[in-house]
Amino acid sequence: MVSAFDVAAYILARKGGMSAMKLQKLLYYCQAWSLVWDDTPLFKERIEAWANGPVVRAVYAWQRGFYSVYGDGTLESGARIPGSADVLDASQRETVDAVLHFYGDKNSQWLSDLTHMEPPWRDARADVPDGAPSNREITLEKMAEYYSSIAPTNQA
Repeated sequence: MVSAFDVAAYILARKGGMSAMKLQKLLYYCQAWSLVWDDTPLFKERIEAWANGPVVRAVYAWQRGFYSVYGDGTLESGARIPGSADVLDASQRETVDAVLHFYGDKNSQWLSDLTHMEPPWRDARADVPDGAPSNREITLEKMAEYYSSIAPTNQA
């Protein structure tokens, strides 16, 4: 299993620089759809239900204090992402590419708003007031259950 940093490095290599918030939401959707399409988690780091949507805390800790991440995987400070796009196998790249095809051109607020409408984030924050901090996990099970229920079926 690769790390969220490896997936983030791949996303940045494919899409170029973006806001830290958008990167977080794309990581979330990559994990969600990997659970459905590949029947396995894409990365090992947990995802938490923060006020502005799902966040991989480990990646947030790296980019904290910076609004944007450059396409080469660096921050304004010059810090380089501690991951490598090269470690993703063909199946993992295919999954991330499919997610980027659908979600990649959306802005960070649109992605955040979408996650707020979906049960995995909402359920994790069920009794947390709007805007309040939370470190509750969005479980892989909840993600797999919800996204598999909305996955298109292949009818012959």
